[in-house]
Amino acid sequence: MIAGRERTTRAPLTAIKHCRDLTRHHSKTFYLGSRFFPDEQRFAVWAVYAACRSGDDSVDEGTLQGASERLEAWWYGIQRAYQGLPTDDCVSEALAWAVERYPIPLSAFHELYLGLRMDLDGHVYRDMHDLELYCRRVAGVVGFMITPICGYDGGDATLERALQLGQAMQLTNILRDVGEDALRGRVYVPADLLDRFGVTRDDVMNGQLSPEYVRLVQHLTQVARGWYREGAEGIPSLHGQGRVAVATAARAYEGILTALEGNGCDNFTRRASVSGTRKLLMIPGVLWSLRGA
Repeated sequence: MIAGRERTTRAPLTAIKHCRDLTRHHSKTFYLGSRFFPDEQRFAVWAVYAACRSGDDSVDEGTLQGASERLEAWWYGIQRAYQGLPTDDCVSEALAWAVERYPIPLSAFHELYLGLRMDLDGHVYRDMHDLELYCRRVAGVVGFMITPICGYDGGDATLERALQLGQAMQLTNILRDVGEDALRGRVYVPADLLDRFGVTRDDVMNGQLSPEYVRLVQHLTQVARGWYREGAEGIPSLHGQGRVAVATAARAYEGILTALEGNGCDNFTRRASVSGTRKLLMIPGVLWSLRGA
């Protein structure tokens, strides 16, 4: 809560519903996990997701020429929300309500802003350090936003695990969307890995599904799975239903990697996904894994 400002007592339901609908439309996996939170926490999670998604859309939607201005407008709205003076926008209004209740750090949104800037600036990914930095900025830091909403024990160690889980989800997104990103002129696979596996940037841009490329995707899939394992170690330190919510989203996201492998690592012409039924079938396993946590 920001000093000097009275705490409101009711959520801005119209703004929250907008964020809910945006979450449900853009990420059915994240939305499924959010359903396990109690009401106020769920509202805050939707506000955070919508704020992050709006930033991403400011870069990816519309003309490239106006993207920088849209991103700056988004960042202005985030800062206004933290000042308790949201812009005339549902996402900014909902976020202002959320940050009044939970210690969601503004620094996490600033890192997201820097990550989105990497996209606008055409950042070239030379090595895994570059890729990991990007994953941290555009998704890992979401762990810093959601964990305070859950409540947690374990201090910085739990936050670091949340960061790793977010990074794993982003690397999963990157592996799923290679073909789509190539159409935007973006290649996130680091240059040194391309060289190591005998794949060129042009191969990726042209959608060449070679044995060398398959081995490269398999390698990055294992990197992502390692991040999931490390990140999951922090889930028992979350409070209440936050454990089930985060574990469900993580399990479903990791399932995208299994679907990608089932597609023969073809992320050019096939989109790896997990059906709604399959996600629901994962829930008993999640609950079993958290027994006694």
